[in-house]
Amino acid sequence: MSANIPECPPSLKSIQHYLKTAAEHDTRDPIVAYWCRLHALQTGLKITTKKTPEETKVLMAIMDWLEEAKTTYKDNDAISNEVVAQAHLENYALRLFLYADKQDHEQNYGKNIVKAFYTAGIIYDVLTTFGELTDEAAQNRKYAKWKAAYIHNCLKNGETPVPGPMQSEEGGTESEGNPGDMGSSDAANTPPSIGFPPVDPTPPPSVPTSFNNSLPDPNAALRAASQLPPVPYTPDPNPGGFVPYDPSQQPQPTPTPMVYSDSVAQLTPDQISKAQKYCKWASSALNYDDVKTAIGNLKNALELLQTGRDPA
Repeated sequence: MSANIPECPPSLKSIQHYLKTAAEHDTRDPIVAYWCRLHALQTGLKITTKKTPEETKVLMAIMDWLEEAKTTYKDNDAISNEVVAQAHLENYALRLFLYADKQDHEQNYGKNIVKAFYTAGIIYDVLTTFGELTDEAAQNRKYAKWKAAYIHNCLKNGETPVPGPMQSEEGGTESEGNPGDMGSSDAANTPPSIGFPPVDPTPPPSVPTSFNNSLPDPNAALRAASQLPPVPYTPDPNPGGFVPYDPSQQPQPTPTPMVYSDSVAQLTPDQISKAQKYCKWASSALNYDDVKTAIGNLKNALELLQTGRDPA
């Protein structure tokens, strides 16, 4: 389902990145495309209170596409349900991030790694549609945007990027500074800041125009990323210390009360919402053949529903 959205006027340049990422995912992942355009619309509506005809034309075109998409994908939970959508985007952004981070540590530098870091950062932006990012997601977003700009500028200037976080001269990790310094000729020796060049007037890193042809499957890369940081929501091998049921030791077992019974404490709305998230994360993990993570999330959901205790 392609979109016919006019070119953004200068006042809406800040949403162009999301629209471009959406266009790259129209056939690859319609869920990502949908939420990127929704985020672009929400951002564009906040820019000015009085819209010019050019701005209105772009925003109306996005609205029309979103309405059509909701009809087309009405049976897709990741379009109609924000909990499922959030889990889908979190998994997708993380897999791109881990793929790019692995390539960085292996010093396999090229447009693919820039594209992966850059797109991961954009999707982390889109995740703010659902609320404030977790500390880990916020750090991944900051790092991904910095790495995309830093590696891009190194390759542009014929310099060799330094893998991993930059270290300051005092030996600590450099995390603040002026993003504009990343374009200087001594970028390989001066620790660049964790940031991203401003959208206007400085353009973003130049990345391949074809997402399908330039970006390897992050799922395949993840399977090989055994030395990278663990994926969020990886459960404890034995959450809650469950003991297998042994009939020989329990000749007259007492039925465990269901969480919906009036005889047990009622779950709070937050607990119910968290249990739903565990189930959705498990479903999303199965989309990527990650059975271990799916089982762990289902166990977490079961313990929360049975005991009211969140094992995370």
